[in-house]
Amino acid sequence: MRAGSLAAEPQSPTVSLATRQQGADWPSFLGPTDDGKSSEQGIQTDWANGKLKTDWHLQLGTSYGIGSVSGGRYFQFDRVGDAERLQCIHAETGQPLWSQQQPVQYEDMYGYNNGPRSSPAIVGSRVYTMGVAGQLTCRNLEDGQLVWTVDTNQTYGVVQNFFGVGCSPVVHDDLVIVMVGGSPEADQQIPPGALQRVSPNHSAVVAFDAATGKERWRAGNYLASYSTPRIVELDRQPVALVFVREGLVAIHAQTGRELWFFPLRSPRLESVNAAVPVVDRNRIFLSECYDVGSVLLEATLTEARVVWQDPPRSRQRAFRAHWATPVVVDGRLFGCSGRNQPDSDLRCVDLLTGQVNWTDWRRTRSSVLFIDDHLVVLDEDGRLQLIQANRDRLEVITELDLAVQAEDRPALSSPCWAAPIVARGLLYVRGSDHVLCMDLIPRADGR
Repeated sequence: MRAGSLAAEPQSPTVSLATRQQGADWPSFLGPTDDGKSSEQGIQTDWANGKLKTDWHLQLGTSYGIGSVSGGRYFQFDRVGDAERLQCIHAETGQPLWSQQQPVQYEDMYGYNNGPRSSPAIVGSRVYTMGVAGQLTCRNLEDGQLVWTVDTNQTYGVVQNFFGVGCSPVVHDDLVIVMVGGSPEADQQIPPGALQRVSPNHSAVVAFDAATGKERWRAGNYLASYSTPRIVELDRQPVALVFVREGLVAIHAQTGRELWFFPLRSPRLESVNAAVPVVDRNRIFLSECYDVGSVLLEATLTEARVVWQDPPRSRQRAFRAHWATPVVVDGRLFGCSGRNQPDSDLRCVDLLTGQVNWTDWRRTRSSVLFIDDHLVVLDEDGRLQLIQANRDRLEVITELDLAVQAEDRPALSSPCWAAPIVARGLLYVRGSDHVLCMDLIPRADGR
């Protein structure tokens, strides 16, 4: 662990740069409620003829993740050359505020890009990032100065997974919780990707002190996946739900005590768990896209009971989440099911029964954001649609082809894999090399 000069200083209030007073920030992956849903209202429902205005756009380095927004600041994590870069941008104007870098060594085994896959987490006057090679870093929000950093791959002996590290940091109280999945010293000579030969060393999940970066607890004798931990309340206790490589582990978020484990993963070696667990009260929906499909659990502090589960080796699975996390609205699950084109689709599923209500056979993968009784759906080729969150049928309200250049924005290049986000009425959408900031909700003051 390396510490900067600010490690021991208390966090001080940060002056907000936001002039848009309505709405809320989007300070971490999947937003303020950790579920890809926004509470904002008053969205524009007609995007034709330039009505969905682009306020600013930013060219990106190598990366996959969307940014996070807090106090009028947009934070984007990417890679330039041999360094991972965190940029701070004025969220409303696109004006650069600061940029900080640190070296990274990572090369993707399968030829995908070598940049970070995660979103920053912002709490108080600190911003936290998790790099593609496992570098967990805390910086000062005002100027990006280093507070502390931990090389989790080196510290815990992580044998490189197929696509590097995909977890975003999660801040709970005074802890930063991440999936790590290290291995013992005897496994360090095993080549990357040979996970059938790799054993865990009880560091599936690690919690660090948010102020100092010191380890507070480690838990779980499992390997890592690409999912991000989800903090929920079960029986009035804070629980970290973590979809590790072998299945779902529940850990007491304050103490690190493992509560229970539910196995769920494909039998094939080259398969991944990536979507975040979807939670509806004490029900937990878990899904993967390779061979197993989905399961709905009813959970307590001591156990997880199956409500329904896709049958093994069935071609008619209710849902198969790949990298995009679906959303639950009024007991209905909306999202993209399927591994790749042409076996993927957008669908609506009854959460309690697993019954498929409707399917859009678009045959391309997509991600969703829920806002104001609608779904903002972005497919990987750049088509952005507004869909009514209708349980009975697919109802497209309006759409834009962001792969086509317009007067106020560049064309988005495929793949568009990050789900759109909304903060204070502004919609942020990214492709492979640009992020767009679009005016989804008119300002309350008319400016």
